[in-house]
Amino acid sequence: MISARTWLIAAAWMSVAAALAHVACIFAGPDWYIFMGAPKGFAYATGWRALVTVAVTLALTGMLSVWAAFAFSAAGVIRRLPLCRLALVLISAVLLIRGAGYFIVPDASLWRPDLSQTFMLWSSAICIVMGACFAIGTWLAWHSIDVHPKID
Repeated sequence: MISARTWLIAAAWMSVAAALAHVACIFAGPDWYIFMGAPKGFAYATGWRALVTVAVTLALTGMLSVWAAFAFSAAGVIRRLPLCRLALVLISAVLLIRGAGYFIVPDASLWRPDLSQTFMLWSSAICIVMGACFAIGTWLAWHSIDVHPKID
């Protein structure tokens, strides 16, 4: 059986990879933004809108990085973070709901008309895999994740 630690470390590294892919968009330009699912108007923004594009991308990068930190924390790789159980449950739920949403309502035009069915399928599958890693790791590690972390 795969250990909780392995599931959580896999979830963390997937989050790191997703965060790095988002940062790469900033440097690689509009084609990468579009590949990652951004609308063309967002990807080709100029002026102050370009700053908004970068800010949104950095916010997503930050969120994914925080998700990785919670998974690494629960796996014992880094110091235990406060509210770790709650965070992992919420992260799992967000990813699984986002992933399952496409399979419940598979018409991409209802979600985002600017995205292809192929993109929606793959991004949803990725969310389900990530969400499953977070959820299974959290479930298996539940009793070893301290509700009140010890302060050194």
